[in-house]
Amino acid sequence: MNTEGIALIAVTLTLLVGGAATVFAPTVVSGPGTAPEQAAATTAAVADGGLASLLGIALWGVTLLFGATALVWLVLTTVIGAGYEAPPNEYGLDDMQVRIMTVDAAEVVQETVDSLPAGLDDVHVIAEAPIDVAGATVHVVPEEFTCRAVRKGRAQEWARQTLDCQKEFVVYLDEDSIVESLTGLPDADIVQLREKPRRTGSNLSYLADMYRMGVQFEQRAFARLSIPLFAWGGGIAVRTEVEEMTTWNRETLVEDTAFVWAAFQELDVTFELSDAVCRNEAPPSLYEILQQRRRWAAGNVQASKMLPLRYELLTRVRNYTWALSPIVTLLVIPLSLLSVTIVYSGWFFAASMGLALCTLGWFLLGVAYYGDDHRQWALALPLAPVITVIHSMGTVAGILNPPETFRVTTKVGSN
Repeated sequence: MNTEGIALIAVTLTLLVGGAATVFAPTVVSGPGTAPEQAAATTAAVADGGLASLLGIALWGVTLLFGATALVWLVLTTVIGAGYEAPPNEYGLDDMQVRIMTVDAAEVVQETVDSLPAGLDDVHVIAEAPIDVAGATVHVVPEEFTCRAVRKGRAQEWARQTLDCQKEFVVYLDEDSIVESLTGLPDADIVQLREKPRRTGSNLSYLADMYRMGVQFEQRAFARLSIPLFAWGGGIAVRTEVEEMTTWNRETLVEDTAFVWAAFQELDVTFELSDAVCRNEAPPSLYEILQQRRRWAAGNVQASKMLPLRYELLTRVRNYTWALSPIVTLLVIPLSLLSVTIVYSGWFFAASMGLALCTLGWFLLGVAYYGDDHRQWALALPLAPVITVIHSMGTVAGILNPPETFRVTTKVGSN
């Protein structure tokens, strides 16, 4: 088991055992003192065997870790990324070759192809099995093709080696990335298209993705970092010569992020965030979102080894923090309602409530990102603690039990 997994288990056990000891510890009843005679007696929990103190230390540790990560996010968005606007487009639709990655989801891919603007005439579907798609050339990755990359990365590497591309950019889309407002690309080596997940089968999964869009507001700072913190391969444009030099030929569960990290370390490249939006599908069930986040977390931890030390530490800490982020709020509020005293309870309650406000702010930021047509989802704000758990549970699974293979998230299409 990796270091993050061991630490996560240790902290979780400490919180559970310490919390139980705090709640069920022997109590001391004290009178009202100089208060009026009719005043009720007060009860305070007393630590038993030091476990309650251990709970306080663990809670403070998690709170400080989450607070530091929230502070980094604040610096990224309000300082480093302040005033960032997507640069104007300098390349048109005739400068792009589109490659849509799928296994065999013909109906889902057809919706994506139909969403492409009329000026895109070089469209390819890279599949694992023969499918019929109108408006695009379908290629099937041969079973005998081998390379270091696996699953989606393997298909991308086959396409890189096989397809002739005379265009300035290769635009990669996932099978469910319905394109909105793509009119061109800015002059950058890697251009990240924005994502805006659409609702499918699960409202809670959709709300968790809405929350994630609020957190991803930090992407506006990535163009000003020496290495972007992550990438989304469901909508990304890569300059053809950069793809040829970097390649997709590496074993990873997060081929998009690993590609960007490799490009920034091996070449002198630039990164920009586009105004173009892809309406991809939110996972249709809680199981699917757990598996999706599990793959992302495990892949990021695995791929972080290729980063410089400061970025590797930042990536690992961020994964660990998102896994633990719901704990403080979910423990502190019930304990406070039970009038249970924790070490430095006043200061700790204030700090934890401050972080709880951060989670509320991220969710509302996600609602604002979706625009006026979705403002009614702000009514789900009281569900924010539950939404953070859904957002984080896959990260916990990815740290404790990393998947061994790439798993495609189930797509449902317009039906």
